[in-house]
Amino acid sequence: MSLPAQQLQFDDALLDDYSATVADAVDRIGPAVCRIERIGSAGGGQGSGFVITPDGLVVTNFHVVGDARSVRVTMPDGISREGRVLGRDPDTDIALVRADGSFADIAPLGDSKRLRRGQIAIAIGNPLGFEWTVTSGVVSALGRSMRASTGRLIDDVIQTDAALNPGNSGGPLVSSAGEVIGVNTAMIHGAQGIAFAVASNTANFVISEIIRFGRVRRAFIGVSADTTNLPRRAALLSQVSSSTAVRLRSVEAISPAARAGLKEGDIIAAIDGRPVTGVDDLVRLLDAERIGRETLCTVVRRSGIAQVTVMPVARS
Repeated sequence: MSLPAQQLQFDDALLDDYSATVADAVDRIGPAVCRIERIGSAGGGQGSGFVITPDGLVVTNFHVVGDARSVRVTMPDGISREGRVLGRDPDTDIALVRADGSFADIAPLGDSKRLRRGQIAIAIGNPLGFEWTVTSGVVSALGRSMRASTGRLIDDVIQTDAALNPGNSGGPLVSSAGEVIGVNTAMIHGAQGIAFAVASNTANFVISEIIRFGRVRRAFIGVSADTTNLPRRAALLSQVSSSTAVRLRSVEAISPAARAGLKEGDIIAAIDGRPVTGVDDLVRLLDAERIGRETLCTVVRRSGIAQVTVMPVARS
């Protein structure tokens, strides 16, 4: 039985709106996406990146630049420039490059904390040598974790079904609003529709640290965590205004967290009175200033609210 003509017209209009949304986002971000190739480094290698400032700051993956000091940055107009690697953070697979010259087109970083599952997600990059390819899908899941090349877990990772292939690494994952919501970093070989991007808020933190210090300084307490809902009663008792917090999925043995008495399943609602609304807050609050300093964690447990003092150490 065929659909009524009115329904078909409605479906066509929806498809046209979807296509226009994706095309508009690509028009905004696409000109700022570049191809990145290593210079003078064993093993060669290439990937994608995107320009975030007019003076040539380019974000990409650590595994794209590797140990290279210089890279070749090629824009969609075919113009190539040399760039130097300002800093790299293997723990989040993020690297920052300074490319020569000035750039009219930039790709602004958005707020990944505002993402919802089901939102449109658009990947732009250079997969398998097919330059400036666009794929689209949705945000499949939020708050995932994946293991970096250092063996540590990257928290607050975005899962998407936008198709990624080798060469997409370092390129932007873009929202329908034309903002970068993540840095494409990995796909699962042999699986279809499962790919990952480092959240833009995590990338923003790493970029800020590299600009200020040339590297990312971190306090370490020895936990992995994910974002969870915070019941209203627990929020009131812990005196925080947020509706989300972080649940500890694991606590490393003989770590500052273990020595302080933190356990798997504990929910951290605040650090030194500042709300911890998600994993990105936990990462940001455990900065270099807390190394060797008593840090008060407001912890929600079945038994009630506990105040746990942790002494972070410098991450090696």
